[in-house]
Amino acid sequence: MSEAPLAAELPQELLLCIFIHGTNAVVAQPDSRTVAVERFADWLTTLTVEKEVSHGSGGGAGKAKIVLCGHSMGGLLAADTFLAMAHARPDKTAPLWPRIIACLAFDTPYLGIHPHVFKNTATKALGYMQTAKDVATSASILGALGGFAFGRKVTDPNTPTATGSTGLITAPPPGTPPGEAQPVKRTGWQRWAPIAYGAGAAVLAGAAASTAYYKREEVTFGWTWATDHMKYVKNLWDEKTLKDRIENVVNTGAEVGVLFKTFYTYIPGKPPANPIPRTFVILPPTDSPYRSYFAPAHNTIALDEISAHTSMFQAGSNDGYYELGLLTAQAIRDGIMLCKDL
Repeated sequence: MSEAPLAAELPQELLLCIFIHGTNAVVAQPDSRTVAVERFADWLTTLTVEKEVSHGSGGGAGKAKIVLCGHSMGGLLAADTFLAMAHARPDKTAPLWPRIIACLAFDTPYLGIHPHVFKNTATKALGYMQTAKDVATSASILGALGGFAFGRKVTDPNTPTATGSTGLITAPPPGTPPGEAQPVKRTGWQRWAPIAYGAGAAVLAGAAASTAYYKREEVTFGWTWATDHMKYVKNLWDEKTLKDRIENVVNTGAEVGVLFKTFYTYIPGKPPANPIPRTFVILPPTDSPYRSYFAPAHNTIALDEISAHTSMFQAGSNDGYYELGLLTAQAIRDGIMLCKDL
């Protein structure tokens, strides 16, 4: 008697993984957040109906298991949508639909963005500016020395002197008749030295300007991005409100069987410049009951917190990319198992 394939014995599951990318600061405003949640909830409801109907395996409403994944402030939208749907049930015994089974966040600032992010961004910008200034200053000094060859003044032979003659007037060589002075014979280097030094100064000054110009996008991006997020944090910078959000998500999740997990970027310390580890988000205290819901996503090659945050899903810029993928898959599996246990 042949055994039936294992796959045929397993029920067909419908799993929807919804990824919400980081949003801009417009959702920081209470009214805008409400609109964003309502629109996303409507979209998610429509998608769920379409997928459950087209899946064709029976089971009716609720057969689709949904995992909400949000990066940065997209995680806040995911959490707010989950809470809105959970609180919209007619009573606590009513099932949650759409059937969200997990709410996963990636570097979401539930408690705010770490102050060092802004400090390091400003320091980085100032570093570029100081480097450009130092090189430009050195170039200016070098340019001032452009008319000197190794400490000796060199004048262009085609430039008239104060006496109207060309060249430098030196002591006549032995045997020269009195009253006759011979112009100095210049080597190629002596003739080109003023131009060479001047060009060198211009190149260095240009390099400094080019470096500042080239880095402008990096600095501007980091600073604009950070301050844009600060607008969001500024409107929510209420310790009680922030703590209540996490408490609400965790407790409601336990009530309806929704797994909650936040993966945060973690850059190990690199003395002497960065003796302590760096994170993009503020973490709950180590003795907080919510600390266990935050898991580190290691990145040892990121230059700073913003780089780690924005390249979280780029294998070339995050050496912990594949490990993060495995941790995410494990979290989704845990969410599925939690759902089955209810």
